[in-house]
Amino acid sequence: MGNQWEVRKASEVQPGQRVRTADGTEVTATRIERPFMGREAMLAFIEDTDERWFKRPAPADADVEVLVHN
Repeated sequence: MGNQWEVRKASEVQPGQRVRTADGTEVTATRIERPFMGREAMLAFIEDTDERWFKRPAPADADVEVLVHN
C-alpha cells in the first residue's frame, strides 16, 4: 500500500497534514487559523515553509482530501 487521499471535513485537519481542496489546491497545513476573518464557520490552512508561504481559506464544514500515509 502507498499514500492515499481520504475525504474529511476541513475542521478535522491537523497541522502537518497535506490537504487538497475541492479546486485542486494542495497545501501542507503547518498552521490552521480559526476563526478566519472573525467568522467561526471559516478557517484558513497556512503553509509556512522555506519553499513558500501560502494561505488557503475554506469553510470549516467543507469536504477536503487529506493525504494519509499507509
